[in-house]
Amino acid sequence: MALGNTAQRVIVALITIPLIIALSYFGKIYFFFFAAVIGLISYYEFHLLAKNKGVFTHLTPGLLAILSILIGSYYHITSFYSLLIIIVLVVLLVELFRKKGSAIHNIGATLLGIMYLGLFTSALISIREIYSTSADLYNQGGYIIIAVLASIWVCDSAAFFFGVRFGKHKLFPRISPKKSWEGAIAGFVFSVLIMIAAKFIVLEFLQWTTIIAFGIIVGIIGQIGDLVESMLKRDAGVKDSSALIPGHGGIFDRFDSLLYTAPVIFIYLKFIAL
Repeated sequence: MALGNTAQRVIVALITIPLIIALSYFGKIYFFFFAAVIGLISYYEFHLLAKNKGVFTHLTPGLLAILSILIGSYYHITSFYSLLIIIVLVVLLVELFRKKGSAIHNIGATLLGIMYLGLFTSALISIREIYSTSADLYNQGGYIIIAVLASIWVCDSAAFFFGVRFGKHKLFPRISPKKSWEGAIAGFVFSVLIMIAAKFIVLEFLQWTTIIAFGIIVGIIGQIGDLVESMLKRDAGVKDSSALIPGHGGIFDRFDSLLYTAPVIFIYLKFIAL
């Protein structure tokens, strides 16, 4: 007997959440591969979304460009960014010989995918590695990732359940007709509450201003990230970015909020908190 959507979602969550937490905690190459999976598969799914609109992104150069960004971020090797420039030049050159779709659309979508999914995923790695120069503090980067993930997961759940139960005012009907202001506010409140709880459990080393800022960032920017991905899917005429994860859609679907939140969290950590 086939499992229902809810049962599939629960089973997948029970398997993947402990794994994701473990990868975030141990960091190093384990977390790098986790982030690389997010960035590379999300770009492939973005490639499929674009294809639905008759736009043909450069798949292989795009994947190589994102990988070079991630490697450069993880190892702090600036030469990999030179490789990124070369790949972009190749994209422009190859487009001269393609006869599919619009050159402007193809190049534009490719560069958008590289910048959006490559740079945002690299911010995730940068957060995890922000204390990499100190063996004693290294695990703190993992605690930040875990707390942000927990806040995003609870935010999404609260927004869904409160939206279903109390939602009367549409948040953004053109993009996501089912989302409501009531659900978004509940998600925001719970994202802040989870970050406050994390302060007492794993983030005691961060100041209260940083804790509240993280909660606000997740509660607002994270939900905007979900809307941005919904916009892309609606434009492409699809419900999910792929069917890779049973009951959950694609990788891009599951990590859209995290990807959108990561660069803002990193900027706050780098230039304000530390």
